[in-house]
Amino acid sequence: MPLRPAAVSPALRRLRLALAPALMMTLVALPAAAQTQQTGPDDDLPVAEIQAFAEVFERIKRAYVEEVEDDDLLRNAMRGMLSELDPHSAYLDSDEFESLRESTQGEFGGVGIEVGMEEGQLTVITPIDDTPASRAGLQSRDKILRIDDTPTDRLSLQEAVNLMRGDPGTEIRLTVLSQGQSAPRDVTLTREIIRTESVKSELLEAGYGYLRVSQFQTRTGEQVNSAIRRLEGAAPLKGLVLDLRNNPGGVLQAAVDVADAFLDEGLIVYTEGRLADSEMRFSATAETAAPDVPLVVLINGGSASAAEIVAGALQDQRRGVVMGTQSFGKGSVQQIMPLGNGEGLKLTTAVYLTPDGRSIQAQGIEPDVAVIRGRLEVAESNGLEVREADLQGHLRGSDDTQRARREMSERLREDYQLGEALNLLKALNVLSQRRAD
Repeated sequence: MPLRPAAVSPALRRLRLALAPALMMTLVALPAAAQTQQTGPDDDLPVAEIQAFAEVFERIKRAYVEEVEDDDLLRNAMRGMLSELDPHSAYLDSDEFESLRESTQGEFGGVGIEVGMEEGQLTVITPIDDTPASRAGLQSRDKILRIDDTPTDRLSLQEAVNLMRGDPGTEIRLTVLSQGQSAPRDVTLTREIIRTESVKSELLEAGYGYLRVSQFQTRTGEQVNSAIRRLEGAAPLKGLVLDLRNNPGGVLQAAVDVADAFLDEGLIVYTEGRLADSEMRFSATAETAAPDVPLVVLINGGSASAAEIVAGALQDQRRGVVMGTQSFGKGSVQQIMPLGNGEGLKLTTAVYLTPDGRSIQAQGIEPDVAVIRGRLEVAESNGLEVREADLQGHLRGSDDTQRARREMSERLREDYQLGEALNLLKALNVLSQRRAD
């Protein structure tokens, strides 16, 4: 049945008024014979497409089965424009602005999981350390099929994030499909206040330090420098493991500061984009916390963005050995652009490149030494070995020392990659001592 003409909505009138000057400028610039044709790629505005947009808007207003608010239609149009560009560009309302601020400052209510879109499917980039998601065993590349009763294939990335965040103490059910599994499983998590301490450190053995960076926040560079000073205060460092596994990235300047803690000169990262202000270069300063300590950098498929910047810089500068598995490959730069209505855009404006000019985007960082995740199984003794502790009347060592050694030995068996990193550091230290002698 043909539709009768309907009254034009106020929003559509405003839309036409806003577009009219630009349309008129374009049409005036065209020869008379060309004004009835679709504009070419060099024209300021695609007139036919803009006219089609206005027509679609009006038909939805007139004919859709339910009444739709003008503001909702326009916001959805803007969301659609950005979501079709790439997985990381998005339209942000005021609540989403606040959510973004919380994530960079390091405290929010949720389950502690970093997600992205991969081939249209909500995908785990990495669980954050010591959060409900990590304790439940979620892993990088897991597909989240449903959030409670909501299928995720109908959600934008930001809508999915909003659903997973909530009041501490409330439960959420995720339907997850892991790599190599044929059937999904349900995981029930209890939301917590996620206070992410981005840097942890300890001694693996005397002289061998462990530095874990779980994500890059505004103060991460400062925390890394403090942690290195604490480790060196306990004993002169003979080697250091920088653990960037399952690190989803974060603040660019924090990544530069962390790389600068190990480099005393040279390029760290640079960006390339269409706009002049999107092209930046970041170089190391002479003031460096650990310029000479042998270094092993651990990465895996959950290491993304800023974590890949650090690993790529240290690899290109031959400053450390990168060990583990190939990283995630998120090498694009997003800028937050405020809008006049208190909302904003998160827009991809550039790509990261390592000092040697390698693009991280969709490539990732290949480790120098490939070591897959696993657990070390120690063969049981045949009973023929005799140690000092087996001799009757032997002198007892410190109980605390023995307990610490047992705990560390068990930890290295559980974390095969970390054990291999420590072994490599010991080998590098032996070689450096021989060269010094």
